[in-house]
Amino acid sequence: MAAGCCGVKKQKLSSSPPSGSGGGGGTSSSSHCSGESQCRAGELGLGGTAPRLNGLGGLTGGGGSGSVCTLSPTQGCGGGGGGGISLSPPPSCGVGTLLSSPAAATASSPSAFSAALSSSPGSRKMVVSAEMCCFCFDVLYCHLYGYQQPRSPRFTNEPYPLFVTWKIGRDKRLRGCIGTFSAMNLHSGLREYTLTSALKDSRFPPMTRDELPRLFCSVSLLTNFEDVCDYLDWEVGVHGIRIEFINEKGSKRTATYLPEVAKEQGWDHIQTIDSLLRKGGYKAPITNEFRKTIKLTRYRSEKMTLSYAEYLAHRQHHHFQNGIGHPLPPYNHYS
Repeated sequence: MAAGCCGVKKQKLSSSPPSGSGGGGGTSSSSHCSGESQCRAGELGLGGTAPRLNGLGGLTGGGGSGSVCTLSPTQGCGGGGGGGISLSPPPSCGVGTLLSSPAAATASSPSAFSAALSSSPGSRKMVVSAEMCCFCFDVLYCHLYGYQQPRSPRFTNEPYPLFVTWKIGRDKRLRGCIGTFSAMNLHSGLREYTLTSALKDSRFPPMTRDELPRLFCSVSLLTNFEDVCDYLDWEVGVHGIRIEFINEKGSKRTATYLPEVAKEQGWDHIQTIDSLLRKGGYKAPITNEFRKTIKLTRYRSEKMTLSYAEYLAHRQHHHFQNGIGHPLPPYNHYS
């Protein structure tokens, strides 16, 4: 299932439904993914019609504008090797790890990534890497210029749920953000969602060549999924959350925010939950009793971000020829 992943424009949150549609009307803002799509249950194969979810809690193709990226499941719930992740609660409603991956961590640059790897000898290395962002840039570049797609990269091809996020400009406005909760082999998954997030995020027009030099690419690998009984049992800035609820019409809905969203927006637990409910299309007044009916899954992520300039420098530093015939960028770090 694919979903949008970025931050959102700060919203005015309240327990009463917003005027007009239930999705809100935010637009992209500086340093936040401003998802305008609602998260729909269908994107997770949990009901509804949309097949994709934005990482910030909205569904691609949803009508509401807002500050969350939406997640949408692809046909077959992910494809690319790796089945969908079970999100059903464990017996007795205890905390159940649904997907255990390398310890979660976040890095915003290659230097931060290197520091993360060397911080503690006994710690587990992050899976996400600068090479993954470079690969995404390669895929997008080749597509926009009509060149042969790059060969398979040398980083791991293990299956992970993932998101690819594009931001643009000095203020890093959201430009596209779509991912999947289904574990996909990284080579095919990043290749697919690079183009899906750049060209098919319904909140934005397809990306153009002129935008390349101003882009930032983030790759997020989702890990450590856990079902929890208490909708407050997660930590702002540490956990991403996915909620499942029954709306006022009796339909099952879902919405998700990546770990960084609540912290970037300055939201507390209640504000985040209420924002997700609105993004998921819930229009009735939100009461504490209703919040207690929410089924919540928390998760973590590993994240790496690279600018286009860093991408070019990284490729030139490795001095590998690309072998795919395009004149620029001139170097490729793949074998």
